[in-house]
Amino acid sequence: MDDQSRYEYARKQVRALKGFYGHFAVYLVINLFLAVVNLAASPSVLWFVWPLLGWGIAVAMHAVAVFIVGGVWSAGWEERKVQEIAGQLRSQP
Repeated sequence: MDDQSRYEYARKQVRALKGFYGHFAVYLVINLFLAVVNLAASPSVLWFVWPLLGWGIAVAMHAVAVFIVGGVWSAGWEERKVQEIAGQLRSQP
């Protein structure tokens, strides 16, 4: 892997991290707001738990994609797919 490829890979990783941290920050702020509204308006019915759990699943999936799996979201997969499609286009008449 040359320097340019390493730089591009690092840049994509940083973008992925930035995206996750932004997503997580918004999740925290909005769900804190929902919890405060819920507890102030109707503390006997804890409805804020449902969006907390639902959105929490999405945040957890985002974290797995960024920190653990990579998989389809990784820079390597993307580059391999680009090369594959470019090769298919070159072989067409």
